[in-house]
Amino acid sequence: MIQNHQHDLGVRPLCLALGEPRSSWYRSLQPPKEATGHPRPHRSLSDEERRYVLSVLHTERFCDSAPAEIVSTLLDEGAYLCSERTMYRILEEQKEDVPRRQALPRSFARPELLATRPNELWSWDITKLKGSKRLLYYYLYHIMDVFSRYTVGWMVAYRESDDLAEDLIAEACLRQEIGQDQLTLHADRGSSMRSNKVAELLDGLGVTKTHSRPHVSNDNPYSESGFKTLKYRPDFPDTFGPIEEARVFCQQFFHWANNEHRHSGIAMLTPASVHYATYPDIISARRTTLHVAYAAHPERFVRGIPTVEDLPLQVWINKPIIATDATIKLLSSNH
Repeated sequence: MIQNHQHDLGVRPLCLALGEPRSSWYRSLQPPKEATGHPRPHRSLSDEERRYVLSVLHTERFCDSAPAEIVSTLLDEGAYLCSERTMYRILEEQKEDVPRRQALPRSFARPELLATRPNELWSWDITKLKGSKRLLYYYLYHIMDVFSRYTVGWMVAYRESDDLAEDLIAEACLRQEIGQDQLTLHADRGSSMRSNKVAELLDGLGVTKTHSRPHVSNDNPYSESGFKTLKYRPDFPDTFGPIEEARVFCQQFFHWANNEHRHSGIAMLTPASVHYATYPDIISARRTTLHVAYAAHPERFVRGIPTVEDLPLQVWINKPIIATDATIKLLSSNH
């Protein structure tokens, strides 16, 4: 209507009668602007580099790995493609599912156990592996070093038994050359864990034993996390046939978990490199690789020379909560 009668009646009276702002009318006469988007930063990867990173992420070797593990693996091999965040960004642009970062387990007051070196604190547990026949389960016994996440002993058996647990613990202590009053062995409150035979064995070996609180799985988080890593593997079967099949699978898994898996809790190092103290050379080589990458493209590192994460010097089961003066004052005022 404004267009048809603007010359006879004028734009202003027509807009006033129709309740339409004049600015909206004049704006409608202008041609639409083309969306230009955000300019690409000069320090970003080229299209060719991005395609190459995506091809590496799609390889059979890395298709089931998180970007953090991929970056650490390539650093150990003397190669650096891009940052972990850039890998996530490239995957998001392709609308591909990416691994999510998981929240850390909550801390509890007890038990409070500290490890500052390998063979100081072990955690052990038993989980079921489903067999192919109805109501058939195999039992996986697993002992892990808390500081290094290294599996020091495992066994697949037909039943849960304190005799089998006693043999496995004794063999692991012998293989790791555990001395008197050196080790603390932590477990939940299962029947095998609290058996008299296991208690007598540990007392004879000079090993201190501790247990989780009843119905609190987070009191034994490292064993629970290890079982989750096992059962969430892409090749973990729904059921196992004969027990030999379960043993072969676990043998291959624990070799991978000890010698190939880069663990996020130990600075993306392998448990074997931490347990047997070969990690300093690995961290040094990572720093050298990153310095070379920085020298080649300093514009891509906006925060300066990139740093390499160091191995944590303390590993806790339920780290104590230290109350500061400010916390005590706040609690007193609320009370």
